[in-house]
Amino acid sequence: MAARDRLVELYGSSDAASADVIVALGGDGFMLETLHSNLQRRTPVFGMNRGSVGFLLNDFSEDGLRERLKGAGRAVIHPLQMDAWTESGAVQSGLAINEVSLLRQTRQSAKLRITVDDKVRLEELSCDGCLVATAAGSTAYNLSAHGPIIPLDARVLALTPISAFRPRRWRGALLPHTAKVCFEVLEPDKRPVSATADSFEVRRVARVEVRERRDIALTMLFDAGRSFEERVLAEQFTS
Repeated sequence: MAARDRLVELYGSSDAASADVIVALGGDGFMLETLHSNLQRRTPVFGMNRGSVGFLLNDFSEDGLRERLKGAGRAVIHPLQMDAWTESGAVQSGLAINEVSLLRQTRQSAKLRITVDDKVRLEELSCDGCLVATAAGSTAYNLSAHGPIIPLDARVLALTPISAFRPRRWRGALLPHTAKVCFEVLEPDKRPVSATADSFEVRRVARVEVRERRDIALTMLFDAGRSFEERVLAEQFTS
């Protein structure tokens, strides 16, 4: 908040409804919150890191903000649509900029059947969970689950298991961005599962469908020479 007050003092401020650019001050989580809150207007967002990791943000500085905004490069991302049916038959939907993840709710492993474009690809996955990640989200939870890092312009999605038990050697798959992924929860009474689109959670799901929303385009701005594509590439060479 102190950083915000100082920037407002230096550059002024407009309300979000009439702004040409939104400057977000915080961490990666706040950057995601800002993008979600901006889904209707889809104003470009320039983030500056006041959190911890700051992978989705630029370095913080009070100097030359207008010049940085004018020279910034654009990274366009498309979110995932999650449609989740609960055991009672109710359906809830949400959008995910990073990933849609399914997780076991109890001590027992989840059992999932995975269908891609209406064809069963995995009859039964015994695991802690499974996720579908966008390229933008591939360096987040997906990477922690040993999933692949995806270049932003690759037009693929990562399907990544979380602590898979059977089949033990299955490490996931890369899918075309047009793919529709369906998870069916096996033994939902005994092995309840939750589904989360970024921070939107649905408990005790029976079936979850995930697809990319190519009709929604969100824009993040990055300093010249510090593009999102360069960060994703550099992340693959870090120890």
